[in-house]
Amino acid sequence: MLIRFHLDAQQYLIPAQDDFTSKTLGAALWLDLVNPDDEERELMESLHSQPLPDTEDVEEIEASARSYQDEAGLHVHSLFLHKVDERHRNTSVAFTLTDTQLITLREREIPAFRLLRMRARRQRGLAEDPVAILLALFEIKIDDLADTLEEVYTQLEETSNLVLEDNDSPIEDALDELARQEDTNGKVRLCLMDTQRALSFLLRRGKLSAEHAETARELLRDIDSLLPHNSFVFDKINFLMDAAQGFISIKQSQIIKIFSIAAVVFLPPTVIASIYGMNFDLMPELQWQLGYPWALGLMFLSGVAPYVFFKLKGWL
Repeated sequence: MLIRFHLDAQQYLIPAQDDFTSKTLGAALWLDLVNPDDEERELMESLHSQPLPDTEDVEEIEASARSYQDEAGLHVHSLFLHKVDERHRNTSVAFTLTDTQLITLREREIPAFRLLRMRARRQRGLAEDPVAILLALFEIKIDDLADTLEEVYTQLEETSNLVLEDNDSPIEDALDELARQEDTNGKVRLCLMDTQRALSFLLRRGKLSAEHAETARELLRDIDSLLPHNSFVFDKINFLMDAAQGFISIKQSQIIKIFSIAAVVFLPPTVIASIYGMNFDLMPELQWQLGYPWALGLMFLSGVAPYVFFKLKGWL
């Protein structure tokens, strides 16, 4: 899908999904491609005389491949966090920034882009030039990452109650929840660091105006304030992980302790029963009238004695 955006007379950003000619595309302020088909790719490549990056190129993690400059303009590949089937996922978006136009390429729809389109239709002057659009997208992304961090922390508080206070809750469920929160927090950190690198590249190479440069620095300060919180969440997750695993080990030790005590309690009666179960002719108790109750009593006492000893020692 290809959408072109231009400013109307009132400085509102207006989308259009038709009239794709070299003139209209060249005059567009923002060209947004979402999983483009072959025809749309050929149209864009003919307009800019260079091929669009493939998915593998967009996902490349090497720094030199994610931010670079050539004759077509500045190229920045940046991660955006969003949910897919109730799970957080990072998707790379390829940005090409020229003096008059911003081109974005991604494989799927991302909520940050929808939110920007909604705001731009209602807020005059929000996206007055390509750099402003790019910075507005980064601002929305950072706000969303902050909200995600708050969400993870709130869920951690609930998980903390399950691990540390609710003795009846299944620890395994808490571990599953902690693993999911750790995965989300890791994706948030990766996205924050990637955005930090992209903004630094724009400040170095983008030839930004004083207003745009100050906006980019404010966004970098926002990222710097979120990274310590992200680290704190990691520490809390690790603490709860260790606590949950410790409780599991304690429960397992208690089970093993019960089996060990049972083995010790039943060992002496088993030895006595084995002795009197041997088939030898010369066993005095075989002809004794009280031999059977004697053996039962001895087995009972030999089993009770270890149990009483353990109770006196406080091991039970």
